[in-house]
Amino acid sequence: MMHRIKAICWILFLCPALCRAQDKGILKWLSTENDSAYVQDLTRDLTVRIYGSRKYNYYDMHDRKLDEEVLYRPNANNNVGVGFNYKFIGLNLGFNLPFINNDNDKYGKTKYLDLQTHLYTRKLVVDFYGQYYQGYYNSETRRFFDNAISVKADGIRPDIINTNIGLHAQYIFNDKRFSYRAAFLQNEYQKKSAGSPLIGAEIFAWQMRGDSALVPAEPRGEGFYEGLPFTRSGNISLAVNGGYAYTLVIAKHFFITGSLALAAGVNRTVLSFNDGRAKEHGIGWQLNNTLRIAAGYNSPKYYVGVHYVDISTRGSAPVARAYQTFGAGNLRFSIVRRFGLKKPIFGS
Repeated sequence: MMHRIKAICWILFLCPALCRAQDKGILKWLSTENDSAYVQDLTRDLTVRIYGSRKYNYYDMHDRKLDEEVLYRPNANNNVGVGFNYKFIGLNLGFNLPFINNDNDKYGKTKYLDLQTHLYTRKLVVDFYGQYYQGYYNSETRRFFDNAISVKADGIRPDIINTNIGLHAQYIFNDKRFSYRAAFLQNEYQKKSAGSPLIGAEIFAWQMRGDSALVPAEPRGEGFYEGLPFTRSGNISLAVNGGYAYTLVIAKHFFITGSLALAAGVNRTVLSFNDGRAKEHGIGWQLNNTLRIAAGYNSPKYYVGVHYVDISTRGSAPVARAYQTFGAGNLRFSIVRRFGLKKPIFGS
């Protein structure tokens, strides 16, 4: 509960501070004069949306000696909601509809608070992750996008709890011609194909804990993770990243946006036990990646599209030839209408 209260307090503190900073001109350097042949700025229009979304996270343990893995997934909910953007202000309100989230018998019940936020300015993209999840299932198979879509369960762990916090930021070099906002925030319109190199940094801290060993009683192979019955795993990492983003525009209005950033750094991992034995800990390499995909239709008035963001953090474990992966993301489908205003709601 304290994690939730602290996270909410930080949001209430940061949002007014950012608004005051923009009013005072501290963030003016973030503004860009778009190349109008490539990007149309629609931030002065009122952008209204309805959407469906699914936020999630995941935790994997990999043992390269045995070539085996254990995959934990929460039973994430599908939400529907409404939202709007105007100038630098944006708000989305999502709702959980029980009749579309009635699979607790298959995957168990997950309680969660997900404060995942993605901020897109002209020159920067910033991802904030603040999550609390309780209740996971052991995924039987691995498929593309299986982090965002439920797959067959092989055991339910209602006792497993995750807490995590992270920050990922990147600088967009070609900010005059390439727009993340067009695909992911829907308050700009990308007229022509364009791309941009990216560079930045990220920091992430997460912890998984359970009442019993995180490694299942019947692991994929004998000696998985050297048979260590750890009940808690914690990781903190720091990395620098670089990548590229590109939007392909087809027939003026249809688009496909893809972005991949790779990161390298260091981490510290601690495995804890509830049987009195000493903790296992170590410092190792960290390899992360952030994937963004979007596709759909865009014009000065309408947007219909799907967009997906996933960050995966891979850190070496204090076990020979083993590593852990923790990740989080959001899959969303949006229908958007923009309304031109005769007079600004506030400001000039």
